[in-house]
Amino acid sequence: MSLFAGDRPRTPRQFGRIFPPDPAWLLRQPFEPVLDPTLPIVDCHHHLWNVEGNRYLLEELAPDLHSGHNVVATVYMESQERYRETGPPELRPVGETEFVAGLTADGGACGPTRVARGIVGFADLSLGARVQPVLEAQIAAGAGRLTGIRYATAWDASAVIGNSFGITAAQVLRRADVRAGLGRLAPLGLAFDAWVFHPQLPAVAEVARANPALTVVLGHTGGVLGYGPYTGQHDAVFAAWKRAMIDLSKLPNVVVKLGGMLMRLAAFDYLAQAAPPSSHELAAYWRPYMETCIEAFGADRCMFESNFPVEKMGTSYASLWNAFKRIAAGASESEKRSLFGATARRVYRLD
Repeated sequence: MSLFAGDRPRTPRQFGRIFPPDPAWLLRQPFEPVLDPTLPIVDCHHHLWNVEGNRYLLEELAPDLHSGHNVVATVYMESQERYRETGPPELRPVGETEFVAGLTADGGACGPTRVARGIVGFADLSLGARVQPVLEAQIAAGAGRLTGIRYATAWDASAVIGNSFGITAAQVLRRADVRAGLGRLAPLGLAFDAWVFHPQLPAVAEVARANPALTVVLGHTGGVLGYGPYTGQHDAVFAAWKRAMIDLSKLPNVVVKLGGMLMRLAAFDYLAQAAPPSSHELAAYWRPYMETCIEAFGADRCMFESNFPVEKMGTSYASLWNAFKRIAAGASESEKRSLFGATARRVYRLD
């Protein structure tokens, strides 16, 4: 099932699908000044793609990066973009790393921001030990910038949710072949970017326990679901998610990316609202989850992510980072440096 929906949906509640942002609608967002504009930011999770009429390459990224916040570097997250069209199937994803490394070699249209200073690519970890040459090819293609592998396994039994590409069962991370593939990452200095929905969080904990030398980066605040069969189940979902996150926080090799909640938490109906919410409203929607993570993991194991252009369906880049800054307002200066940049630099080895 493709998550790309093409034209902007007209029916409310079609969460879990990606469509091109609506520039005219985004202009209706209330104007607000950029908060703490000198704070250095490493955007640890964004995409570049040109698929089904939804283009977001350097020309589209640059205005967002230059919208007022001090974004000094970014980490590119695999997007199934520009795979090789020929050759062994397992090596075709290397084309994406080659494309991104070449596109961002000198920063291009993005000025002083070090775009894709880190690159997280894809490799089919179900290959087990046979994934080794794929990982080595990805490292070579990254020209010193490949820092991790994302193997997205987010899956739910409801067809409404929208699952990770090619995933047909909930417990992929418990399979022996995938575990063998995971075991190849740490010796090569690569992190594992995990993308699961909140009911699958125990499997991520099992991976982290079984691979203490492996840095496990949990994306999108742990994949909290709030639509489809989870509609109206806020308290039960929050309680289950919190228990699982506290369990994960006890594992020192797990780090959490704070963000990516727009279309999965579905806290507001961005598909039907007359205008995007303010950063005050965004912060109110997401604060309970992000504060829980910061309290459990500590600022040195949490990092804010834009997840652009996915989040651009519901907010601007400037307002998104303002929302994060409002959520972190009570943190110390040292904690803010970790949340907005230092954690990402350390985890993804950007320096």
